[in-house]
Amino acid sequence: MVMSRVGVAVIGGGPAGLSAAIAASVDGATVLLVERDAKLGGMLKQSIHADFGFARYDEWLTGPEYAFKDIMSLEQTNTFVLLQTSVTRIISVGNAFQLTLCNRHGVVHIEAKSVILATGCIERTASQALVHGSRPAGVMTAGNAQYYANIMGQLPAKSSIILGSGNIGLVMARRLSLEGGKVLGVYEPGQSPEGSLHNIVECLNDFQIPIHFGHTITHVSGSQRLKSVVINRVDKNLNTIKGSESQVQCDSLIISVGLTPEISLADSLSIPISVETGGPICDQNYMTMLDGVFTCGNAMHISDTVDYISESGEIAGRNAARYIVRERNLVSIKTSKDFLFCTPQYLDIDMLYNETVLFFRTREIRENATVKVYADGHEVQSQDFLTLRPPEVERLVVSFNTALSSESRIELRLENTK
Repeated sequence: MVMSRVGVAVIGGGPAGLSAAIAASVDGATVLLVERDAKLGGMLKQSIHADFGFARYDEWLTGPEYAFKDIMSLEQTNTFVLLQTSVTRIISVGNAFQLTLCNRHGVVHIEAKSVILATGCIERTASQALVHGSRPAGVMTAGNAQYYANIMGQLPAKSSIILGSGNIGLVMARRLSLEGGKVLGVYEPGQSPEGSLHNIVECLNDFQIPIHFGHTITHVSGSQRLKSVVINRVDKNLNTIKGSESQVQCDSLIISVGLTPEISLADSLSIPISVETGGPICDQNYMTMLDGVFTCGNAMHISDTVDYISESGEIAGRNAARYIVRERNLVSIKTSKDFLFCTPQYLDIDMLYNETVLFFRTREIRENATVKVYADGHEVQSQDFLTLRPPEVERLVVSFNTALSSESRIELRLENTK
């Protein structure tokens, strides 16, 4: 490999990483994009439903179509791409970072001025969902089921139960039905769906697939292949209700109980992690609390909209390309108890541009709500929302026109709820 030093190293070739690499390259940086898979695109490659791109391209695209647009744009840049390559180690060396890369050609060391963690997310498994019993064939995550059906062309389940109402699980309920499988039902421990409402309608209601709230799977049975599952009702605290057990015969259990940011590299660098998002704490330029390391996409927080993932990648890429070593002047962004999280968690007030993009989730379902941003008690931004739902990430663009200092107080509030 000829390249030994780059300006920006982007780790992950999904939608966030693609956008980050394009933006950094357009801004003049020398960019290396590292992807462990054989092809770019991340989860978009296996997401063949047309549910992407409307906010960014004003049209509904399939996952491969969406990824293709970014890959074509990437090929117009000077970005160097390494596929089937894993980053096994990152260490800080002076004012740069040394990355250890491993692929079929061996081990390579690369030095980068800045690093972007676009490593995406991982699915929670049956063990994390506290499903007991053996581990026969047929117990899989929704992402695995999607890979079998859409990439390998195999029907992974003839008679299935879906635990959790995440978007991938809902989409797979429809996909399995279209391929001739029978989805017996979706069981959601909470009292409201974790996926988007249009997926509830298009993937469940349109196919007459029932969804049962306040239910979970507690046990699986089967030696070689799954034979049955035990279903329990749960109370509002998600504790199982004794005597509510029922057994259902099925050959597959598909787990769709949520995603969590992939933070193994961030952990190796001792980067502070947000309890609320599960991803690295960052400022409005998406630089983490370790100077020179940026984050974006689902590695920063789980988003249900790929357009927002790409936008965060563009912001991270642009700022990583412009990164210079200096001391930051950080002010924290506070939120009221109405919010699950807000990203970023800090503002670097010495690097404020015309617009700052905030992403947030609410703690409860709200209708006809107004989200306001205050700086030192003065309202700087207000936006009305018809509906706010905890599973759905919302976007708010803020212009901080008032002078801010290191003593300033930035607050995000939910007001005027009817």
